[in-house]
Amino acid sequence: MNINNKWMRAAIPALLIHCSIGTVYCWSTFKDAIAERIGVSPFATGWAFSLAIFFLGMSAAFFGKVVERDIHKSALVSCICFITGFLGTGVTIQFFKGIPALILLYIFYGCIMGIGLGVGYLTPVKTLMLWFKENKGLATGISIMGFGLAKVMATPAMEFIQQKVNIYAMFYILSIVYFIMMFLGYLLLKKPEGWVEKTDEDDDFSLKDIIKNPVFIGIWLIFYINIHCGLMLITYEKQLLIKYGLTGAFIAFIPSLTAALNAGGRIGYATLSDKFKNKFNIYVIIFISSILGIGVFLVGRVAFLIIVLLLIINAGYGGGFSTLPNLLNSKFGMEHISKIHGLTLSAWAVAGITGNNTSAFILENSNNNYVYIFITALVMYGIALIITSYLKRKK
Repeated sequence: MNINNKWMRAAIPALLIHCSIGTVYCWSTFKDAIAERIGVSPFATGWAFSLAIFFLGMSAAFFGKVVERDIHKSALVSCICFITGFLGTGVTIQFFKGIPALILLYIFYGCIMGIGLGVGYLTPVKTLMLWFKENKGLATGISIMGFGLAKVMATPAMEFIQQKVNIYAMFYILSIVYFIMMFLGYLLLKKPEGWVEKTDEDDDFSLKDIIKNPVFIGIWLIFYINIHCGLMLITYEKQLLIKYGLTGAFIAFIPSLTAALNAGGRIGYATLSDKFKNKFNIYVIIFISSILGIGVFLVGRVAFLIIVLLLIINAGYGGGFSTLPNLLNSKFGMEHISKIHGLTLSAWAVAGITGNNTSAFILENSNNNYVYIFITALVMYGIALIITSYLKRKK
């Protein structure tokens, strides 16, 4: 059987890698159990997640050159770092308590696993775009959908294992599962025959020119705003549902539905981007729909509308990720896409720190008035729409 095709060498290994590392978004499934086990507050453990997203973005920014040169090396680095961080988290919560446990949690789940996330996130993207030349948006959508779909698939498994065994055993069991998946992805991933990357001597990539480029700066800003605003609302999803009248089974069901929309937005918006000559059109749709969704909710403020709004925000949040590589390709070309994509993902690192913490700051200083969160997001989405409209017209 010939395995040298776009599915076996690009799509399947990309899904294996992204469906593993995407479980970082299952944090809410076990964060309270970790806090109780090691004897610290949930707020203190929450910084482990923030650090994981920060190191995801920064490692993607700085490892772009490694990924560009050798996807096998980067896939292996991702596998080792992610599994070490995930397994180390289990060891930490089994054997340590208090401040020592918290420090180790930050190191393993935040720093080490975060590096595995960033390198793994970036690794399959260019390979997919090379194999799917005519459908680059679809290709990246398939892969990055896996990152969003991971939460849908892993959450029930994590809850089941915690109930049947315990919290640290869950990390041990899933470390084995994710190692097999990521190592298989490492073995299968391969660029098309005939594609040769430039050597260091021939490489004309200029970091200075890119970060001073107005188009790159604009893309970085709209990408950052989309993530920041998404995290402002998504990380308070459960609290918002309770605040506006949902109870019982709905509280358990809605997060799975929003996670499915997050994954669906990744493949849906990415596929749609292939239809547009100007790739900024996708971001115009994302920002207009988000603005309208918040505006309608602020007028009505009922349970049905908060569900609709969270679905819109999740779809746009996921779509912003999956359409980014195709947008960058349309402006800067394929040759240095991994490096430029990695640099842009530094916006994710910053948003991972600012997003949920902005909501926490607003609630703390407004007597838990969630309306101010919506107004802040509305203003920021409006700014992003203005920037996007300007970039869309700029030649």
